[in-house]
Amino acid sequence: MSKVKSIITALAFMLGVFSPLAHAQLEVNIATGVFEPTPIAIPDFEARGVDPEIAFQISQIVRDDLESTGLFVLTPPSAFIQKDLNIEVAPRFADWKIIQSDALVIGSVERVVRDGTELFRGSLRMWDVYGEELMRFEDESGALVSGRRFLTKPEDLRRIAHKISDAIYSRLTGETGYFDTRIVYISETGPKLERNKRLAIMDSDGANVQYLTSGRYTVLTPRFSPEAQQITYMSYEGGTPRVYLYDLQRGRQEVLGDFQSMTFAPRFSSDGREVLLTQAVSGNSDIHIMDLRTRESRQLTTHPAIDTSPSMSPDGREVVFNSDRGGSPQLYIMNTDGSPRMCPSGGRDIACRITFGSGRYSTPVWSPRGDLIAFTKQTGGRFHIGVIGTDGAGERLLTESYLDEGPDWSPNGRVITFFRESRPGAAPGLWSVDLTGRSLRRLATPTDASDPAWSPLLP
Repeated sequence: MSKVKSIITALAFMLGVFSPLAHAQLEVNIATGVFEPTPIAIPDFEARGVDPEIAFQISQIVRDDLESTGLFVLTPPSAFIQKDLNIEVAPRFADWKIIQSDALVIGSVERVVRDGTELFRGSLRMWDVYGEELMRFEDESGALVSGRRFLTKPEDLRRIAHKISDAIYSRLTGETGYFDTRIVYISETGPKLERNKRLAIMDSDGANVQYLTSGRYTVLTPRFSPEAQQITYMSYEGGTPRVYLYDLQRGRQEVLGDFQSMTFAPRFSSDGREVLLTQAVSGNSDIHIMDLRTRESRQLTTHPAIDTSPSMSPDGREVVFNSDRGGSPQLYIMNTDGSPRMCPSGGRDIACRITFGSGRYSTPVWSPRGDLIAFTKQTGGRFHIGVIGTDGAGERLLTESYLDEGPDWSPNGRVITFFRESRPGAAPGLWSVDLTGRSLRRLATPTDASDPAWSPLLP
């Protein structure tokens, strides 16, 4: 049996799931959850009728994507023995075994013309070195194929690389990839007490930054719609904090609703047809939900405490939120329709508390998988990003810093992005951490940055 097929995937252990296609090479110690990154070789892709620099850039983006996960270690090109690679021909496996690469990716980039339109096509095949066999992929229809091909316009050339990365990641882990996505965030410039905060968007690896608002008015807490075509956020335009919608295709923004007082902390419902938000009236805040088609709103919480930061479960049946109704900020879950529910601690209530640890909890976000909730926790003078089960069990803190805040999930539910200030007065920056807590990295942005949110996979 090949090495690829004999080792259980780290993701299956850490996330408690199993996929029949997850023949990954990740070595796992079942007792401790410790695993070694998979050695993988990705030589420069072959340039077929295109500038070799283009093929090199595609190859490098793929390498950077996979290395950023912490799950893979790239075999350095200086170790390569075989140079005469061809995507249609099996490699000399002995040459790759001797440098201990578990998997070998061979790719090409070529220019094609269809109906008079210039396109670029990226192709890949992946070989199980120790099993000496071609690794098959699942295509969009679910069929097993010997490789993958992706077409794109010249202006979207980087997306070929991210799609290839997603295909490799998915094949080796059994998990959906998350590289062909975007991150929206708040770009911050200027003096500490007079910050210019505007809406910005970038590729998942920090490339192609665009600024969506001028910075004349402070904006906060942007969130993507499930189709990644709209963003909801809070803006101080007009003097009163209000929730807005931004249409990415049209480049237009509009106020959401005609609320007479401040609204904030918006987030789309799981189907994208509604927006959850917080309205503050006379010093009290409650959670509302607005239908985007009819623009009718419904109040979800009616409590004298501060209720805020709602996030809906993937099935749309429940909402997690932050409330100080128990004396300190904690996390609560309620049914979306407002009906009573059984609480983990026993008894029935409209809203059930799920956190009971010491410290203050805030900014909960439901995982796309539906099994975990990410949150910010402040305790002992430090901030943490953590996760907890929807029943309040299994709390784990993944990070610790002077200020870590504002988590949001990658679309596959394996990585969390957030923003950090490492010390008093330090500039905020974007970071990500995986569910093991071991793969922590900073995301490059051209300015200071905060409040990140991840898009779903792009169409």
